[in-house]
Amino acid sequence: SITGSLGFVFPSMRSRLRPMSENTLNSALRRLGYASNEMTAHGFRAMASTLLNESGKWSSDAIERSLAHGDSDKVRAAYHRGTHWKERVAMSQWWSDLLDELRSGATILSFPGAMIG
Repeated sequence: SITGSLGFVFPSMRSRLRPMSENTLNSALRRLGYASNEMTAHGFRAMASTLLNESGKWSSDAIERSLAHGDSDKVRAAYHRGTHWKERVAMSQWWSDLLDELRSGATILSFPGAMIG
């Protein structure tokens, strides 16, 4: 119900039949003052993948499904059709809580050496 009948959280401004383009998000980041070597739209996905994997809390299958990545092993892909839905819901809540914590002033440690608990 939140995304309407088409299912895009971020629909294109030109056509609700397509998702918002990565360039639209990158332009918004530039207007917010982030240089292209500081953050990109794809950088958010890379950051999420890194932190979710480094936390040690989630299976790589659930993380990859959340990022809509296919399985490079074609035989495995043919047989492994699980969605890992319950784990992905819990993982999304954990991620949301982490972002809320960071926004509200949590201590942020420089990498390397910092571990997300």
